Amino acid sequence: MQSNLDALYRQVIMDHYKNPRNRGEIVGDALTVNMNNPSCGDKIQLHLKVDGDVVRDARFTGEGCSISLSSASMMTETVMGKTVDEALELSGIFFGIVQGEDYDDEKYDLGDVEALQGVTKFPARIKCATLAWKAMEKGLDKD
Repeated sequence: MQSNLDALYRQVIMDHYKNPRNRGEIVGDALTVNMNNPSCGDKIQLHLKVDGDVVRDARFTGEGCSISLSSASMMTETVMGKTVDEALELSGIFFGIVQGEDYDDEKYDLGDVEALQGVTKFPARIKCATLAWKAMEKGLDKD
């Protein structure tokens, strides 16, 4: 059973890698955050359009491994339409799941993001998976 789930998760990750959602830039007024992972060469430029307290649009450009770019694709899908606080809360949950923590899947629908749970088995890949999420947190930081 677990190998079937692992195979499904790999398919979801590769689908986001080969067919990234929200790849590109936001034309006009947007927050832009550049981040990179020097240990493996992943680079992300995240563009966020926040209207009031809601993330109206999220797009990314960059280069990197399948985990990094898939995670960026999934993150943009997950945070669009959410309030800043909701997006930051989801980010905290994501950081927990890639480190092997459980979460309330009845309260939080992470959708395709769940496919990245397996990253916990590969500690060196956690930085790849979290790069775009860290960029989002930096862009939405209210302090």
